Amino acid sequence: MQLPRPSFRTWLFLLLLVLGGGLALLDSRDDSAPGPVPQDAAGEPDYYLEDVEATRFDAEGYPHQRLVTPRLVHTPIDDVTRLESPDVKLRDDDGRRWTARAEQGRLQTGGNPLILSGDVRLEAPEERWQLTTQELHYDADTGHAWSETPATLRQPPQSMQGDRFDAWLHDNRARLTDNVRGHHPPATDEDPEP
Repeated sequence: MQLPRPSFRTWLFLLLLVLGGGLALLDSRDDSAPGPVPQDAAGEPDYYLEDVEATRFDAEGYPHQRLVTPRLVHTPIDDVTRLESPDVKLRDDDGRRWTARAEQGRLQTGGNPLILSGDVRLEAPEERWQLTTQELHYDADTGHAWSETPATLRQPPQSMQGDRFDAWLHDNRARLTDNVRGHHPPATDEDPEP
């Protein structure tokens, strides 16, 4: 006794059934599952966001701060927002662009000040200067950035180090204080190499 050979319709039905099952299995997988809930000494967060791009606007409606971070975590006990690898773009009152990057960041209660820590870089691309330090505070209301940890300020070919740094972004003014050392090569008629 021999079983009848399946018809074309039967094979087509089986093929569609297998494809449908495979697609249902792929659809049920969630590739964008969030990571583990972050834990902190301040307690469990009330929310956290991943792949964040946030923009703040000034009173005239112009974007003056932009924050990009892979993870933002808010803890309600201390009302602090913690940031992983924040990348911050700032615009001062004269429209100049500033950038800041760090390993971690914190937005204090009310979102101000922003505290960046761990290999911090603050740059003013138009002026071609860069600050490196381990911790930088930024008050968005006054445009004041400061560091109470040793900082290096570079504006090629010059560089200076000091134990404290202050910058007033809206005034385009910076100051290094306490134990300041610098390297200032003599001026030449040639443009420095980029």
